[in-house]
Amino acid sequence: MYHYTESGLQNIWLLNGFKTHKVTDGIAVSIINIEGLHKLIGKSLARKAYLTGSEFRFLRKEMDFSQKRIAALVGRTEEAVSKWERLGHIPDSATRLLQAIYLESIDGDIKFRKLVEELAELDRVQQERLVFEDTLDGWRKAA
Repeated sequence: MYHYTESGLQNIWLLNGFKTHKVTDGIAVSIINIEGLHKLIGKSLARKAYLTGSEFRFLRKEMDFSQKRIAALVGRTEEAVSKWERLGHIPDSATRLLQAIYLESIDGDIKFRKLVEELAELDRVQQERLVFEDTLDGWRKAA
């Protein structure tokens, strides 16, 4: 078996799907179909009840999200996300949101992710006054 720590996770072991090569400095390992392996790892993590900080970071990085972007999506600071990844203790809401976005993104249909990003953007835009008007067709938001 091969202990696959290059993923940033300490609990991943491979029975096969890898090759070892002698190199000048020792032994090198190459993973066969690393994209497929990472997708399977991600799916497994996205279905866990609880994520460690390193598992949270793995999913974030697999989606190519920065800590800043995740922080904006969950309404927290970049420093909070960094702390979660280093120390664990991730809020359940942040875990569930990341897992849902990951599962949706690997299926290629990103409606939920777009909705969450739109809502996060709305949080950044402060609207002091909402104006509505009654028309012959019913109520609508005034221009």
